[in-house]
Amino acid sequence: MEEFITDKRTGLRYELVGDYYLIAGEDEPEGRPIGIWGQRHLQYIRKHKVGLYAELLTTGKLNDYLADLNEQTEALFSRLVKQLSEKEGVTEALKAENQMLWVQRMNNIRSATMEIVSSELIYC
Repeated sequence: MEEFITDKRTGLRYELVGDYYLIAGEDEPEGRPIGIWGQRHLQYIRKHKVGLYAELLTTGKLNDYLADLNEQTEALFSRLVKQLSEKEGVTEALKAENQMLWVQRMNNIRSATMEIVSSELIYC
């Protein structure tokens, strides 16, 4: 028996699995990665926005939606960290003078930025 066959009438491709032919998956990779922000939003919409989740899942747009959201969130996160670090005076000069103070301030900035991004894009 052949490993793959194509139905000429429907154009569907089937793969031999054991004794049965099942519809073969796509040869192309899934697409863009959804990242950590996309995964967090996925968990949120699964639990709190079931209608949106079901619509995106059934129309096949879920992965693209989450990948877009992840890209937007990454861009916002980077921009906010840069702006807040400039506003707080956290510079490379401070890093050279007092590394521990620089790390402390950057951690505070990153934590505040994560809260802002989460409330504005992920859990809304």
